[in-house]
Amino acid sequence: MLKKLPPAFRNFYVVTGSLFFVWLLLLDSNDLISRFKMTAKVNSLENEREFYMEKISEVEKDRKELLTNKELLEKFAREKYLMKKETEDIFIIQEE
Repeated sequence: MLKKLPPAFRNFYVVTGSLFFVWLLLLDSNDLISRFKMTAKVNSLENEREFYMEKISEVEKDRKELLTNKELLEKFAREKYLMKKETEDIFIIQEE
């Protein structure tokens, strides 16, 4: 039976190396499929990080403007928190 195999497959080191290579590619906890999934997840998390960093800079800019401009602060309070003066009435119009 061993005579039918090519000489390379009769070598102990070739067989052991091949089995080890297959083990690493398919069966190990760090196989290629897991590597590709983790790489894709890292890329998506980096994209999310960039998105949130941009949002943080926008919020910081808006905060700075609100703290320095009283008129803008009043407008923001009226729109977001429906604050009003005692003599005013508020009508909320929602677009559908």
